[in-house]
Amino acid sequence: MGLTTGAAIYLVIWWLVLFMVLPWGVRTIGDDDVAKGHAPSAPQKPRMLTKMAVTTVVAAIVFAVVYVVAETGMVSLRE
Repeated sequence: MGLTTGAAIYLVIWWLVLFMVLPWGVRTIGDDDVAKGHAPSAPQKPRMLTKMAVTTVVAAIVFAVVYVVAETGMVSLRE
């Protein structure tokens, strides 16, 4: 697996994991605290930096598994 292919696969995995991690721990504002112009479904504390850090770690683990499988030849799409 080349550098460009590896980076592209990691990027796809990272985005997939991000969309899986985004809903974790979301608490909505509720109808009581809604300021004018805000949606009542907006999260109180989105914690994006934490979610991005978790996404990076999980994506690295998943990518490592994909890399090992691809490099050892466990799965081959060429034959």
